[in-house]
Amino acid sequence: MLLNKDKTLNVQDDNEKERSFKTRVLIFCVNLFLVLFACIGLYVLFVFLQMPSLDSILHETREPAIVFMDNHGKEIRSDGRIMGMPVSVKEVPEYVWQAIVSIEDKRFFYHGAISYRGTLRALFVNMFHGKFAAGGSTITQQTAKNIFLNREKTVSRKIQELILSWWLENRFSKEQILELYMNRVSLVGGLRGLDAASEILFGHGAHEMTLAESAQIAAMLKAPTSYSPLKNPERNIKRAKIVLKEMVKQNYITLDEAREATKQLKAASPKADKNIYRYWTDFVREEVESRIGEINQDLYVYTTIDAKLQEQVADSLSANIGEYQGAIIAISRDGAIVSMVGGDDYRVSQFNRALAMRQPGSAFKPVVYLVALENGMTPESYVNDSPFAIGDYNPKNYNETYYGGIDLATAFAKSVNSVPLKLTKEYGIDSVLKMAARLGVGNNLKREYSTVLGASEMSLLDLTTIYSVIWNDGNSVRPYSINKIKDVNGNVLYERNPSDEITILQPQTVEYMKDLLYEVVTKGTGKRAYTPDVLGGKTGTSNDNRDAWFVGAMPDYVMGVWVGRDDNKPMSSKITGGTLPATIFHEIVK
Repeated sequence: MLLNKDKTLNVQDDNEKERSFKTRVLIFCVNLFLVLFACIGLYVLFVFLQMPSLDSILHETREPAIVFMDNHGKEIRSDGRIMGMPVSVKEVPEYVWQAIVSIEDKRFFYHGAISYRGTLRALFVNMFHGKFAAGGSTITQQTAKNIFLNREKTVSRKIQELILSWWLENRFSKEQILELYMNRVSLVGGLRGLDAASEILFGHGAHEMTLAESAQIAAMLKAPTSYSPLKNPERNIKRAKIVLKEMVKQNYITLDEAREATKQLKAASPKADKNIYRYWTDFVREEVESRIGEINQDLYVYTTIDAKLQEQVADSLSANIGEYQGAIIAISRDGAIVSMVGGDDYRVSQFNRALAMRQPGSAFKPVVYLVALENGMTPESYVNDSPFAIGDYNPKNYNETYYGGIDLATAFAKSVNSVPLKLTKEYGIDSVLKMAARLGVGNNLKREYSTVLGASEMSLLDLTTIYSVIWNDGNSVRPYSINKIKDVNGNVLYERNPSDEITILQPQTVEYMKDLLYEVVTKGTGKRAYTPDVLGGKTGTSNDNRDAWFVGAMPDYVMGVWVGRDDNKPMSSKITGGTLPATIFHEIVK
């Protein structure tokens, strides 16, 4: 009996030892799990703390963008824009966002931040293929990726993405998340958003996208470069057809609509290079700052530029300029600058020659003749064309030819030098400088007789303004470049409010001056510029043929043309205001 009792006690001890061991193992496992859980929690907390402010994530730090419009409200160029203009689900055609949802996340409106069904499906597909062949990311997760801008494939990066996805789902509605996605997705050339992609690929904003274009954009989401309608149009079109089929399956569109859209699928044509507007938009940007101060938000700037005229002007300058440089400005009767080209190639030189200070030569002479006309002379009044000297200053006529007794109209048309000098001596250099000031260009003029023949520097913009006053019937002209400035919400920050015109020249003086300018293009040095639409003009050539000018008028605007060298070296003796500049002017008008 004692033996059996001892055996029973031993068994009980063994059982207790076994239970104690299991308890210790269980406690160890629980503790290990708690430690691991705590470590994971601490790691997730650490990763979370490394994230930037969730609110700041939604508002990128970047330079404000400016979208420049022409005088018809069409975009000509954007400056500093890395994103397209914001689009919303309610504003774009429904099929734009439907195409995205149908191919990227068909259950987007029914699941949370993560689609467990999609994740499991992707897992099985990848296991079957033995490689990464399918993704399970939701649109919310993709939005999180796009917001981060960081493509690192690390555990901490994925955790941050999941945190941000959960935050997005709990803060925003599905429509708002979809809008974030449409405005942040990167598709073309580093720019983000559907609007930017649509502008580059199709030449218009997202609001004007067709069903076919929407399918082609949605097709790019899988791999923007591989499925680009610009670089790989065949692959893009093939996948766009799949998008359209999915849209039919999900009852977003009808079969007939899909078939019609399929016919419209095509390779994208890149938007034309808009370097012809770069000199202009640089100029306007400074004007924007003078109107509203520091630029600290995205803006729409509605400018005065006429896009069609700008293209004609740029083409003509490029085709004729040869080895030289050139600039052209056109101003409407009320002062709107409708064209500005500051050089042949902005990529080569960003220097805007339309604003460069150069010697206008004989193109300044109308200022002197206006003084004479105001003092009672007429185009038929006779003057003596003979050598002129005052002190050491004794300039010659072109080719040293003198005509003796000559009427004002002929002297002006032939651009003789002695006559305006003698007129200046008659009426005083101060009267000439005052006339220039009345016309708006007197600030930089020297009180010297050489100024009469255009030795004092001025810009093409200044010179063209002088002539604009004449063809504005003698009324003041203040050149302007901006009609309106708006923010992205449509609020008007600035709108031009024109002031009343001031009478600068009397009607009779203006009529006489117009007659003189008409004689130049019909009988004088500016004949190469003439067409039936030309109202008149004037040539100018500075010393040693360093600068050649022509300024002329058509019914709607006044245009100035300058040709020269950036280093101010002489051009060929064959280049005068009456040759290359007049020819360029003629070609544009014709």
